[in-house]
Amino acid sequence: MPEPNRYVQIIERIFLSHYKKGDTEVPFEREDIVRVAQELGVRLPKNLGDVIYSFRYRAPLPKSVIRRAPKGHQWVIRSSGRSLYKFVATKAVRISPSAMLAETKIPDATPGVIAMYALGDEQALLAKLRYNRLIDIFTGVACYSLQSHLRTAVKGMGQVETDEMYIGVDRRGVHYVFPVQAKGGRDFLNIVQIEQDMAMCAERFPSLICRPVGAQFMGPDLICLFAFEAGENGVAVLHEKHYRLVPPDQLSEAELKAYGSREDKGPCD
Repeated sequence: MPEPNRYVQIIERIFLSHYKKGDTEVPFEREDIVRVAQELGVRLPKNLGDVIYSFRYRAPLPKSVIRRAPKGHQWVIRSSGRSLYKFVATKAVRISPSAMLAETKIPDATPGVIAMYALGDEQALLAKLRYNRLIDIFTGVACYSLQSHLRTAVKGMGQVETDEMYIGVDRRGVHYVFPVQAKGGRDFLNIVQIEQDMAMCAERFPSLICRPVGAQFMGPDLICLFAFEAGENGVAVLHEKHYRLVPPDQLSEAELKAYGSREDKGPCD
């Protein structure tokens, strides 16, 4: 068997050094990464936070960690304060696009020069959302970008980061806040970021209706959008749509007519 990479070795040692049989929460600190790397004799990552990020959004946890979760649950890594984290056993959930959902074609309004020079999948996705007004279309609300890559501290969670914040106003004059998490390439949406966005909005924008949005590339020009809400059992998907960006001449009159016959309520209806 190939030797596990250093991230796997580090996170596995951290978990097993704190875990006791029957635990549903396993706390640890950022400094544990330094301690464990020294114990294992592996090179310390330049960015300590990348170890946490990797297992939150990109890679599965080691099998030795996964199998210690209670039946029907999975481990997620949550922030619990400044440089403080914890493995938490939650009901198994995976946020992934439905293979059965119909697509909606949208004439691609992304400037060609932006498409040429987008720096990475996430940045390209955020640009396509912005230039094609996909958040407006998805929510049915007039939306305005407030800030990109908002970093702030939330009580009890420590630092959180949101890829982009939109403020929206509907036809009645109701105000919304839409924190957007965008994922491309090998990264995947995770309930931890959605929970953090909800907590951040409750603290920073208490008078606005919060509708967290997740964006995921399904292909170069196919984008899945999710809207989330807080349910009795935690984060729940409220709405999902798939948008395919196409040249204008690839959208037929028959397709436009078919769209007109759809009965579809959005996340803000």
